[in-house]
Amino acid sequence: MYDLIIIGGGPAGVAAGVYAARKKINTLLIAESFGGQSEVSAEIQNWIGDITISGFDLAQKLEKHVRAQEGIEIIVNDKVTRVTHGDDKLYAVSTEGGVTYRTKTLIVCSGSRRRKLGVPGEEDFNGRGVAYCATCDAPLFAGKDVVVVGGGNAGLEATLDLTQYANKIYLLVRGTILKGDQVTQDKVRAHKNIEVIFNAEIQEVQGDKDGKFVAGTDYKDTLEDKTKHLNVGGVFVEIGAVPNTEMVKELVELDGRGQIIIDHKTAATTREGIWAAGDATDAAYKQNNISMGDAVKAALSVHNYLQKLEK
Repeated sequence: MYDLIIIGGGPAGVAAGVYAARKKINTLLIAESFGGQSEVSAEIQNWIGDITISGFDLAQKLEKHVRAQEGIEIIVNDKVTRVTHGDDKLYAVSTEGGVTYRTKTLIVCSGSRRRKLGVPGEEDFNGRGVAYCATCDAPLFAGKDVVVVGGGNAGLEATLDLTQYANKIYLLVRGTILKGDQVTQDKVRAHKNIEVIFNAEIQEVQGDKDGKFVAGTDYKDTLEDKTKHLNVGGVFVEIGAVPNTEMVKELVELDGRGQIIIDHKTAATTREGIWAAGDATDAAYKQNNISMGDAVKAALSVHNYLQKLEK
């Protein structure tokens, strides 16, 4: 039995683990891998403390840091599938590997998974021209023509973020209208480097002759029923994300998008004994640095909670 189980090995999970270990909390961290979604990024330029770092290197640094702590047990390559609350007031955490662990408290840092296009070439060029976070990766596309897929607020904001770097931005929208805030729509329509293409369904992402980086994309013009091509050096997918919260959906309150609702002062969920941080929550900004800060709040809150239990 543990005092705390942390779910997730991204920046949030690692931050929670480091702080829990420093507070001498008997902790188990369970993760599929280290690094979170940023692991596939070729270059990260907004990780505070490093001017530039690859997602692979960041994942290694995170793992090394948490493993350097005393008193924390770490299980990797396993996935939490369900959390239940028993009559003994303890939480039972079950994994894909068929093991169940028991704990007094829980910090959910399970992150989210980007909603994918599901087209040929998307996975092949993930991190090599296909990106899911304009805030993170826009500077890498300086001087290039790029495509943004998605007509909601996420797509519009990503398009505007890219105007500082990209040469030309094509915004592909499946329907006939933009769905974001009117003010943001107006900014997009007014920018000379943005071309909005309606009735467009992306069909394939293509690479350069060496197959190393994105060089173009095909999309279907559903109005004309024709396939058209764009020569671009990047494809930004902004069609939403799916929070990894299935394992606790019966215990904590989720919002309409499936995100865990938390108290942003303490990172507490609506269930006593469970805290959450990072992309699995309703935090406004899905950024690594913010996720770590919220996870620190969660770990310190757990420490205070456990101290009260002991008294």
